[in-house]
Parts: sequence; C-alpha cells; structure tokens
Amino acid sequence: MKKLQTVLLAALMLLMSGMLFASGGQEAPAAEDGMEKVKAGFVYIGPAGDFGWTYAHDQGRLFAEAELPWLETITVESVPEGDAVRFIDRMVQEQKCDVIFTTSFGYMDDTVAVAAKYPDVKFYHASGFKRTPNMGTYMGDMYQIYYLNGLIAGAMTKSNKIGYVAAFPIPELFRHMNAFALGIKEVNPEATVSVKWIYAWYGPDKAREASEALIAEGCDVLGFTEDTPTVVEVAQEHMDKGNEVYALSHYSPMQSYGEDACVTGQLTDWGVLYKQMLMDYKANPEADLTNYDLLWLMKENAVELGGTWEDKINPKYVDTLKGIAVDSADFGSISVYDLVMKRYEQMDAGRDVFDPFTGPIYDQAGNMTIAEGEVASIGHLFADMMYQVDNFITPLPQQ
Repeated sequence: MKKLQTVLLAALMLLMSGMLFASGGQEAPAAEDGMEKVKAGFVYIGPAGDFGWTYAHDQGRLFAEAELPWLETITVESVPEGDAVRFIDRMVQEQKCDVIFTTSFGYMDDTVAVAAKYPDVKFYHASGFKRTPNMGTYMGDMYQIYYLNGLIAGAMTKSNKIGYVAAFPIPELFRHMNAFALGIKEVNPEATVSVKWIYAWYGPDKAREASEALIAEGCDVLGFTEDTPTVVEVAQEHMDKGNEVYALSHYSPMQSYGEDACVTGQLTDWGVLYKQMLMDYKANPEADLTNYDLLWLMKENAVELGGTWEDKINPKYVDTLKGIAVDSADFGSISVYDLVMKRYEQMDAGRDVFDPFTGPIYDQAGNMTIAEGEVASIGHLFADMMYQVDNFITPLPQQ
C-alpha cells in the first residue's frame, strides 16, 4: 500500500472532491486515555492472503487501525456470497461490533437484511448501490485506471487479440471491462477483446485454465478480475519460454510475479476510505446513511496506476510506449506513453474534465448506450451497466 495521506491531506481531498456523497470531512479525534473504543468487523469474500481484492482491503483495515487509536477490528474470511447473515449475526451478537464492513458486491442483499435486523449497528457495503438509514455504500473504483490499462494493452498487442479473465457478470465487472475495452479502442480500433468467465473471485486454478485458453486463441495481452496473481504468473511463464504475453495486474502490486510480463496494473488504497468512514462514524454515530455513498476515484487518491506503488509503468516498457505513436482526436499525433499521462492528469482532476464513459458508446449489438457528448451517470455505471461495448467478440454470458 502506498504511503498514505496525512489526516490534513485527507480532509483537503474531501473539501475538493465532487464525488463524495456523504457527511465526510471530519478530522480524526485526538487520542485520549480512556477514550471509548469503536469495534469494526470486516467480512471478506476470500482469504486475506490472496494478494488481490481481500488482501487490499485487509491492508486498508490495518492502516485504519494504526491511524485511529480508538479503533478495534475483527475479520472473518472466505465468507460465501448469499451466506453472510450468520457470520454478521455473530459479529453483532457475540463480538459486539459497532460497525460492519461487507466487502463484496454479492453481499449487498444480505447486508440490507442485517441492517434492518440491527438498527443500532452501522453497515457499509463495498461496490453496491442499495442504502438504508443504517447502511451506506463505498467504493474505491478503478474504472479510470482500467481505461489507462486499455490504452497500454491496445499499444502492446501484436496479434490484435486481447484477453480478459472475468469473475462474475455484474455491473462492477462490466464497468471495468468496458473501460478497459474503450482504452484499447482509442489507440487500436482493430483490436478485439475476448472474455473467459470463471465464476469465482478466488479461483487460481480456473484463472490459469482461462489464461491458457485465451493465449491458445492468440491473445497476447491479458487483463483480469480474479483475486490472485495467477494471470500475471501465466504470462510470465510464457515470457520465460520466449512467447511474448503481457498482463495487467489487479488490485495489489503484482509486478514481482511477472517482472517481464507485467506492464502496469491497477492499485486500490482502501486505507484512506476506511479511515474516513470510521472518522465519520465516530463524529456522528447516529447519522442517517441513506445518502452516504463514499465513491472515491483517482481525484481522491483511492486508486493508482501501476504494477507497483513506485512506478506507474514498468520501467522496462516506458521507452517502448514512448516509441509507439497514435493519432488522438484530442491531442493529435502523440506517443502512447504521453497519451496515458495526459489522460491520467485529466482524470486525476475529476470526471468533469475527462471520463472514459463519454458518448457515443455502443454495445455489441450496435445499440447506443450512452449518447454523444453525454457522460454516464453514476447510476448507469454502478447499477445498469450489464453489457459489453462493441469491440468485445465473445457474447454476453447467460444471466
């Protein structure tokens, strides 16, 4: 996890942010002897050691615990979606948690149910869109970073075939995959995207099988949503054999698993979100969370470009990307490296400066899903996006 912001910087980000639909902006209370503790429970979809999604959340939890002297945390790992209620019951009834974070999209309905059951406990659900008086939502969303990864993938491919290993067909996945595909299309309209669905968040064997299948079909760049470094490892194994296959890492700094294969990736800093949500709770434990949606993007320093926290792009490929020129409607003839950095700067300034989901955008069937000049609403991105854009060649999975 990157070297996280001080409390003052976090507060400044809140004042500047146009994406905070919540009661944020509170400074952390000073530590005092005898201060009343807050006990927070974290419900994880996978093992904390997956080095992907759950690992990143757990690093964020540890950061918040270190920063907030009044905070005590507990965790439960590998909780199946659809079976979270009994684990949360235990956190409330036996472990006496004041606040509970449910960290996977598939926990949404279970979280709504337990929020109704325990009105005196506050619940926060990651990546969802349902809220109640004691249940808010939050997300450090990566779609902007996926778009930047797509720019790089479109430049690096030689076969014009790019693969994606995907977990479940939900709006979060389609949002990220589509942003990735739109970045590819901007630099390489001839390239196509193929998807293999594995129906698992933590499924290294399935991810390996899907990666090998995509490579066998001619894909030479791989993106993914699966909570281990397996796809990066597979790409590196092919590199070691002299077969050029590149990968974009996911959630955590995975470049060490593919020093030659990993060109860049997406990183999420959950620590800044957990710290802010817990400060908000501490400042007003009785707050109504019906409109609490802590959606942080690049502007709020919740996400970053890179396969490591130190480098936005693997230094081995900086010169390569500087040597590939493309024609940009916005910038004219420009190297892919410079295009990535210019788009990075624009999105870092906010969605009103540049957003990948600006129309016209079409789905695979040729239907316009976002009108020309229109920027997709948050509701469209987080609840309604259940389609693939028009450079995917694999059909939608059966719902």
